[in-house]
Amino acid sequence: MDWYNLLRALHIIAVIAWMSGMMYLPRLFAYHTETAPPGSEFDAHFQVWEAKLLRIIINPAMGLTWLLGLSLLYFHIFVAGRGWDFLLQPWILTKLLVVIALSGWHGFLSKSRRRLAAGERPKSAKFWRATNEIPFLLAIIAVLAVVLEFGSR
Repeated sequence: MDWYNLLRALHIIAVIAWMSGMMYLPRLFAYHTETAPPGSEFDAHFQVWEAKLLRIIINPAMGLTWLLGLSLLYFHIFVAGRGWDFLLQPWILTKLLVVIALSGWHGFLSKSRRRLAAGERPKSAKFWRATNEIPFLLAIIAVLAVVLEFGSR
């Protein structure tokens, strides 16, 4: 079996699940903010939906993305023999920066969910609609970096 390609495929699947959830959650926040006053029955429903999306899809997908991504790094550095210099190539640095940015956005969304559950409305519905494409835009950068391997030696 080709373990490297299996790792890559599983990594891509995990990334798709992570991005999908992180693009949907801000949209839920937008609807929650504009249609469900704190303490209302609808507010309680949104809280359940948002919490389940994070707990069942987004958090595990992020964990798998990181685990499989680190496994791929291990493969490149040690199994394929590319060494630690591999991490200094512009394309892999770009991808790593994107993953760190996405992880930060994930943390921001998690904190925002807790604030919404506490009855706060930290951002407007307009803000959530304007930012729900951030994961997709960052994913475009990561995919282009990996596929084109720009700056590779």
